Amino acid sequence: MSLYAVTNPATAETVATFPTANDAGIESALASAHSAFLGWKYSAIEDRTGLLNRVADLYTERREELAAIITREMGKPTFQAGIEVDIVVSIYRYYARNGPKFLEDEELEVAAGGRAVVRKEGLGVLLGIMPWNFPYYQVARFAGPNLMNGNTILLKHAPQCPESALAMEQIFKDAGAPVGAYVNVFATNDQVADIIADPRVQGVSLTGSERAGSAVAEIAGRNLKKVVLELGGSDPFLLLDTGNVDESVQRAVFGRMVNGGQACNAAKRFVVMEDVYEEFVEKFTAALAAIEPGDPTDPKTFLGPLSSQAAADNLAKQVDAAIAGGAVLRTGGGKVSEDRAYFKPTVLTGITPDMDVFHQELFGPVAMVFRAASEQEAVALANNSPFGLGASVHTNDAEKAARVADQLEAGMVYINEPGGTSAELPFGGIKRSGVGRELGKYGMDEFINRKLIRTAK
Repeated sequence: MSLYAVTNPATAETVATFPTANDAGIESALASAHSAFLGWKYSAIEDRTGLLNRVADLYTERREELAAIITREMGKPTFQAGIEVDIVVSIYRYYARNGPKFLEDEELEVAAGGRAVVRKEGLGVLLGIMPWNFPYYQVARFAGPNLMNGNTILLKHAPQCPESALAMEQIFKDAGAPVGAYVNVFATNDQVADIIADPRVQGVSLTGSERAGSAVAEIAGRNLKKVVLELGGSDPFLLLDTGNVDESVQRAVFGRMVNGGQACNAAKRFVVMEDVYEEFVEKFTAALAAIEPGDPTDPKTFLGPLSSQAAADNLAKQVDAAIAGGAVLRTGGGKVSEDRAYFKPTVLTGITPDMDVFHQELFGPVAMVFRAASEQEAVALANNSPFGLGASVHTNDAEKAARVADQLEAGMVYINEPGGTSAELPFGGIKRSGVGRELGKYGMDEFINRKLIRTAK
């Protein structure tokens, strides 16, 4: 059976399979990407911006087709799938517009006189290892800035996303990218290890699990390759005070449930002050219980299936273990039916630090709610996690918001909105949530040679 296959999680039907690359195919991809870099690194800035703008144009033209592909591959509701394509367009436009400024020489003050500048140049071939939860967005935030830098891309997508992987490669071809500038590879894990070790490859960017990140970082470290790792998250949502519980519940529902709860930076742990805890839990539970999983091809569907039967089974095991360990089930609790990937929206309370689930990431429509008696306790609960991707603080007191934001151990903190994304905002975490940043000007700075050019007086 092929490693790369489209299995519709709404129907459990495998609709297409794709062969993995053989070793000769991998070598051809490496040679092509390296050859392209030797020219692309010297390309005019106008050529790079032109390519990214044409890519954005094609995403816009093919929006409906692209959305349908990922609905079929990983169950994203069609309305949300279209929004993902729109975000991708904004990312490519952002780097086409701002990339030239980010690449400008930086003049240094020189104590001994003369002149010194730092010039930014591409490093070479980069390998991107991408996940299934946002098949287009994750690729764009890696490919956009790095093609602008003058690097070239080898893209290894998730095994359940071969159709979207090929659609993206075709967009770059149709946009006039040089042959080898963006190459899709249906590689095995062993082949990925060989690619990382290859001297033509200068860096690796991975978005995925802790286990995958650790494996890739180990191989890259042995071969002295730089990595950017965006891994798991269990982002806290701190409700410190509110003048409108209903509005706070709406924010919480959106923060937890978008993309079926399958986002690294989704709000997953809700830390609520005790004076509003009972009302919040009651209304939050009712709001999630009212959400019915539905057909992802229906434009009105908000919650589709999880990405696969295996994902739903794993989440059910985590929830079952939590309940067996003493967690209180408020609503939901498992799959809609044994043979489907649909999962009931679930709320758990009564979770304590001695339970495994307290330290785990729940990747799906499951929320953990905690009671806090003070601001200090809320911060301590939020920081008591192996993860440090994002966090959000909700309060009507701006001074309190700033004070708490400063204390949170996270790569990103949002105030009075659940975590989100935008092309100009740097994305990344600390602790076991990874290293490095994507998006914004910082996304341009990860895989680049800052070459010093010094002229004596």
